[in-house]
Amino acid sequence: MNELQNDDLRETVQFHGHLCPGLAIGYRVAKAALRELGADRPGDEELVAIVENDSCAVDAIQFITGCTFGKGNLVFRDHGKHVYTFFNRRLGKGVRITEDYRGLEDDQRFAVIRKRQDAGEDVSSEKQAYLMEKTAAILKADEKELLNCRPAEIPPPETARIRSSVRCTLCNEKFMESRGRTKDGKVMCIPCFDK
Repeated sequence: MNELQNDDLRETVQFHGHLCPGLAIGYRVAKAALRELGADRPGDEELVAIVENDSCAVDAIQFITGCTFGKGNLVFRDHGKHVYTFFNRRLGKGVRITEDYRGLEDDQRFAVIRKRQDAGEDVSSEKQAYLMEKTAAILKADEKELLNCRPAEIPPPETARIRSSVRCTLCNEKFMESRGRTKDGKVMCIPCFDK
């Protein structure tokens, strides 16, 4: 694939482990976000990303934008949507990007391949060829056909805060104080509270 001659895409693939349609979407989203917000990959929390899925796309967003869970500037909302909202804290600007590529809709080929795979047929080479075809189409698509970019309509999340740790009175493991639950006067972690 000629697109892999691009250094940051090649490095994104190395970070994720393989090239796929989801990674290609995340790559395109991340590049559009940086452009829309006039940002480079920051070292700290200047840029914030809110992602609404846990797909391969999020790995590309982490790698290209530098937004990570560990720094507190990657926020996950489990909506199952290819929707990504970014904020440049320095500029006070935000953008909401949605994937809107019609080239992925109404394609029954993948459903047929999957059905054959579920029936025990070895379709690995056909499946891989299909995925690479879709990936190439995503990487080559005109951005206006692939993504919808508009100003963010929500405020940026608060900056990350370091919180104290406490020990669960049941399992004795440490957990973030703000996640504690109290029952019968005992402070517990969420898993022990849920038991």
